[in-house]
Amino acid sequence: MATPTSISTGEAHTRLHDLTVIDVRTPGEFTSGHLPGALSIPLDRIRLALPDIRHAAERGGVLVVCASGARSENACRILAEHHVTAATLSGGTAAWAAEGRGLHRPAGAVRAAWGMERQVRLTAGTVVLVGLLLGVLVHPAFQILSAGIAAGLVFSALTDTCGMAAVLARLPHNRPRAADLDATLAELRNRRPAKGA
Repeated sequence: MATPTSISTGEAHTRLHDLTVIDVRTPGEFTSGHLPGALSIPLDRIRLALPDIRHAAERGGVLVVCASGARSENACRILAEHHVTAATLSGGTAAWAAEGRGLHRPAGAVRAAWGMERQVRLTAGTVVLVGLLLGVLVHPAFQILSAGIAAGLVFSALTDTCGMAAVLARLPHNRPRAADLDATLAELRNRRPAKGA
């Protein structure tokens, strides 16, 4: 399958008022700062939102964003499989913020959430250390934990997927509340076509 279309932060900034922006990060990551006007639909909920995203794509451009671009590329591939055209933001919200463009933070957001990459690094590092310590202090067989994580990281790099991120995304702090997702989908359905679309 072809690589999804990618647009630069400059082009996205110029066209932002004409695009439906869908942020596929976890709700916690979304709350810590997102592109102005973006809607939160976590990657694992994209298929659920397909009819509404398709409707938005018929009315104008759809831009999918995440922290660095990897998850948004995966989301664009899923959308393409269902004949929905969407582009991804090159470099994600990290590139957007690095260029000095503002991120929206909802009023009342009290804590910054860790990005998924940081959560994965913490979890992988912790399991490796525990495996090594248990291997030294209890029994050498516990080093299999560390080897398993190493194999998982190699597999993750080769396939550009991350099973650990998929598991961590299911933790309560990374899950959208049903009411939030329903409100997002309703807003997506009710968006007006862009001027000139």
